[in-house]
Amino acid sequence: MIEIDGIRRVKKAIEAVIAESRVPEDSEHSKNTLAWLLRLKPDADDALQIAALGHDIERAIERRKVRRADFDDYDKFKAAHARNSTLILREIMQKCGLPAAITDDVCLLVRRHEVGGDERCDLLKDADSISYFEVNLPHYFAREGYSETLRRTVWGYHRLSIDVRHFVRSMTYETDTLDTLLREAVLAADHEHPGL
Repeated sequence: MIEIDGIRRVKKAIEAVIAESRVPEDSEHSKNTLAWLLRLKPDADDALQIAALGHDIERAIERRKVRRADFDDYDKFKAAHARNSTLILREIMQKCGLPAAITDDVCLLVRRHEVGGDERCDLLKDADSISYFEVNLPHYFAREGYSETLRRTVWGYHRLSIDVRHFVRSMTYETDTLDTLLREAVLAADHEHPGL
């Protein structure tokens, strides 16, 4: 019972932090990533669920946020973002009294959520990636424009596992421009790595 209460407290604490984000889609993306995780694996364990909710938490804390402009390499930026989210989540989980085993598991998942590497990390990566396409892409486009969003979208499509790409390929948006951008990104990604 104590562990269940701790898990509830952690989830509420994560939601509260992310609700304060200046990035408008962060809260929806957090919840949507969890929804996709549960769609891909309905029996996902507590650590996976916490990781899905909190994987991008560092973006919600301005004074601790990793800045894209500080990195020449996008993958290095994403790795620093994942590490920073891990540090913040560890503090929250320890404050809520979560057992060390669950805390360590969540931290491993979040640290690897951008790259995957095993079945559970790949599940989190896929849920996060699909949610980018469903929730984040229109917001990203509004901030960054066509060419940067296209670059980010090709990168995001590459990181999807082959067996979940159909979810993204079937998505449509409210504007023809975004539909075109998605189709262009899929074609570019498939052209760069045919057969994947």
